[in-house]
Amino acid sequence: MERNRREEGAAGRSIELVLQGMNKLKPAFKENLKESIVSMDVWDWSQGVGLFAKYLYYKETGRKDLLDELVAWFDRHLAKGLPGKNVNTMCPLLTMSYLAEELGREDYAAVCREWAHYAYAEMPRTTEGGISHITVTADNEGQLWDDTLYMTVLFLGRMGVLLGNDDYVQESVRQFLVHLKYLTDVRTGLFFHGWTFLGNHHFGGALWGRGNAWYAAGLVDYLDIVPVQPGVTRFLLTSLERMAEALVPLQTEEGMWRTLLDQPDSYPESSATAGFAYGMLKAVRKGYLPERYRAAGLKALKAVTSRIDADGLVQGVSYGTIVGSDLDYYRRVSVCPMPYGQAMALLMLVESLKHPEAAGALAQA
Repeated sequence: MERNRREEGAAGRSIELVLQGMNKLKPAFKENLKESIVSMDVWDWSQGVGLFAKYLYYKETGRKDLLDELVAWFDRHLAKGLPGKNVNTMCPLLTMSYLAEELGREDYAAVCREWAHYAYAEMPRTTEGGISHITVTADNEGQLWDDTLYMTVLFLGRMGVLLGNDDYVQESVRQFLVHLKYLTDVRTGLFFHGWTFLGNHHFGGALWGRGNAWYAAGLVDYLDIVPVQPGVTRFLLTSLERMAEALVPLQTEEGMWRTLLDQPDSYPESSATAGFAYGMLKAVRKGYLPERYRAAGLKALKAVTSRIDADGLVQGVSYGTIVGSDLDYYRRVSVCPMPYGQAMALLMLVESLKHPEAAGALAQA
């Protein structure tokens, strides 16, 4: 019992720091964008990941202050007017769909229905029906990115369940299968960042850390959201286990994974490492992965927690990353605290509360 109290204390302090840091985020350099993807005041994918992590923590704790913050965020943006629809701007709607249901907010529900219909029926597709990774800045015609599964497909599956619309559910399943078909590196079991049907290649062939982490972290939540048929579930989980098997020997002695997973000269990256820690620890707890992967998750937990500074900012996070035409592009991506870095660390720390073995890792961080 005393050990559990110490563990919850260490994790709780880190969680509060990360939440405080999320509200302090500001650009560390001039962004070449109309609106920042660093600040939490913008409606985009980066903020959407942060909102979902905060919502899951609210559900874990029942803290009304967290719920009030989420509602205030969405109300501000509804009053301001929402941006155009694309893969990345879909991301905040996953959280909005839960708030719509929980609070009976028809205005939230109406927005979610409109955007889900767009994702299902109107969003441009690639060959074989994959969702083209359209963003604010580029159409990316014919391109599949592993980011899409987290940013749009989780929301589409969630709306299928919420509305009782099996077409949406089955489309979310199809997107997972199409993306795995074209993004899996069959030699390693890791995922390439992107694929283009306009040339039929994987761009620079990057086994990008955070892109793989979108799958590891996203799949364990997707399976909570969507009742997937057993055969498909087994297929998705064998992909996760093969990824985990490849990741363990690539983990640094300290516990980190690199922004290019198989390139020792690329820098260790905190958001990917936190995403892998969350995915592995939750997958072990749920029985999706064998017990032996818990150790790698705990090692990563310790490494990321040590990168949370006194202001609650998770350091060592790579900035927004497009699909690069060569590996040097990824090596040059700037590093600064980001909403998704805070979010993945928050998910990881909350999951650690369910693992008594995490006490030692957190005490040493």
